[in-house]
Amino acid sequence: MQSIKQYQEYISEYLAEQQIVREPKNLYEPISYILSLGGKRIRPTLTLMTAEIFGANYKEALPAALAIEVFHNFSLIHDDIMDDAPLRRGNETVHEKWDLNTGILSGDAMLILAYQYFEQYEPIVFRDLAKLFSKTAIQVCEGQQWDVDFENRDTVTITEYLKMIEYKTAVLVAAAMKMGAIIASTSTENCDLIYDFGLNLGLAFQLQDDYLDAFGDPATFGKQVGGDIIENKKTYLYLKAQEFSTAEQKEELMHLFSIQPDDTADKVASVKMVFDKTGAAKATQEGITVFTMKAFETLEKMHIAEDKKAMLRLFGQNLMSRNV
Repeated sequence: MQSIKQYQEYISEYLAEQQIVREPKNLYEPISYILSLGGKRIRPTLTLMTAEIFGANYKEALPAALAIEVFHNFSLIHDDIMDDAPLRRGNETVHEKWDLNTGILSGDAMLILAYQYFEQYEPIVFRDLAKLFSKTAIQVCEGQQWDVDFENRDTVTITEYLKMIEYKTAVLVAAAMKMGAIIASTSTENCDLIYDFGLNLGLAFQLQDDYLDAFGDPATFGKQVGGDIIENKKTYLYLKAQEFSTAEQKEELMHLFSIQPDDTADKVASVKMVFDKTGAAKATQEGITVFTMKAFETLEKMHIAEDKKAMLRLFGQNLMSRNV
């Protein structure tokens, strides 16, 4: 077992070896650009870590890890287009740096490139990885559509929201971990348990993202703080504020989420105040803890050494306390 930082370095080195920039440059340069922005690379790190947890060498998992990273960045390019987002990881988004059509086409190419990395595995492993990847990819698209649909609905339940973020975010974290287990040829039980671990960790991760979008530090968060508020997204924070608010606070919140002022700073500040006063901010932090603890519960059922369980637990604790 190695450190998270070491796994991240392995991914960066492997990525640097890939010949991604080729002709036509306007197709491949945006791909190289989005991948060069780095980010936390949590998902591919989990693939390498999980492979070693179940007895494989991390090198065996590098192609699958990069497939996950390429797919994730493909989804970010298209998400940024749909959200009209100006920044990604503190830099211009692809569609802003190039143009809309380039963003769409380069994203499409990334989805195909992601599949090609699985071709480096033996037929049985390839089949299992590709089957899991296809299921996950369509779930991510379903989650994204629910996210879009919710913007035009007056009411969204907590249950609906959690299902949306499960598909849009958590299933990819879960799949990243299960791929490592598949490559290591561990038991079906361990594969299923590590998937559940990743799923709950992914839910906690997204709730943390919701929280940081409103209350994060612009210097470390890497995205536009308050972006979800500006876009009137019904996040966990918003839904909890609705649940806990007085009639007056509910009316204020609904008004704020029905306007698009030229100066968005006042709107963001006002909404954050409601999130604080209603207890929605605290409830969101509690939700992060709940899903992290659910992830930890699956560790007790897993057939691995205690030091390996401890590493997974530490990873979850670090995610829960992140500020980026």
